[in-house]
Amino acid sequence: MERLQHVIAAFSILLILLVLASVRRAHIRVEYSVSWFAAALALLALSLWRGLLDRIAQAMGIDGAASAPLALLVVAGALFLLVLFRLSMMISNLKDSNVAMAQRLAILEYRQGHHEEAETKGK
Repeated sequence: MERLQHVIAAFSILLILLVLASVRRAHIRVEYSVSWFAAALALLALSLWRGLLDRIAQAMGIDGAASAPLALLVVAGALFLLVLFRLSMMISNLKDSNVAMAQRLAILEYRQGHHEEAETKGK
């Protein structure tokens, strides 16, 4: 039971270090790293703070000897689903922006082609 909490605490610390190293090396933008950093900090706090974890398990209605680690896994899964949902929204927004930018570029190229064509005919 405590082994799982220690493993998740180690995973959280590793994730925090990985996020910080990725931001430092510019592999990930700061605005995208905030979600991962917050999720890792929340998991670290929950894996180390047994009293809060027991209260969360009780609020979830999870009883028994393995209530705290099970609650920790449920919260971890929920946190990462939220992070993935947020990133999906960002990707969707970027795709929409790319489509709009491609359309504006096509319009500009069309206008430039007509402008050059008109200049050629005028000479």
